[in-house]
Amino acid sequence: MQAGRRRDVIAWLLFSLVCAGGSAGLAWLAPALPLPGPLRGAALLLAWIVLPLMSLLGPLLLLRRVPRKQRRVAWQLVVPVVAGVALGVLGGRAGDQAALAGRGTWAVAEVVAVDQGRTNRCELRTAEGRAVSPSLSEQDGCGDSIAKGDRLRVRYDPEGAARPVERVDGTSYAGLLAGLLLAAVLMGTWGGVRQSRWDRAHIG
Repeated sequence: MQAGRRRDVIAWLLFSLVCAGGSAGLAWLAPALPLPGPLRGAALLLAWIVLPLMSLLGPLLLLRRVPRKQRRVAWQLVVPVVAGVALGVLGGRAGDQAALAGRGTWAVAEVVAVDQGRTNRCELRTAEGRAVSPSLSEQDGCGDSIAKGDRLRVRYDPEGAARPVERVDGTSYAGLLAGLLLAAVLMGTWGGVRQSRWDRAHIG
């Protein structure tokens, strides 16, 4: 019995580590390496949606012997889902930072178009005629006062993988990422072990 419980702990610990670590790692790698366009999109989809959902669906689908109407989800498994999404978002921000620090370049760019939707987006072009990709977001410098024809000094990624910024963000995400990873792994392991125990009890 103890050996089976120990195996459950190890298995769910590894599973939770793969899901949470994968969310942060893939989101960071997408802009930091950078990954090619299609791979970048796939990596972000995995980081933001697939892996966080797997941290919940994996333990739930394990209950193969429990009738579907009797299945339940341990409340602990909510934490890895929320933490996984946060890890994906913050991992992407940290990846943008690394990309801009390593290969970013400063340029004075002209605003060629402004999309004032729910959040502002500014399309930029450098003095050499090079389009800055992706577009500048509202939180990174495309404020309400910005209009077509304005000039902004931005740091951008020539590879087009990291978001351009008007001001370099010196925030360190390491502590927050580590805390979220720890919470996701610990609660995911706890919840997974509970699911396994329910499955075993139903057999008995």
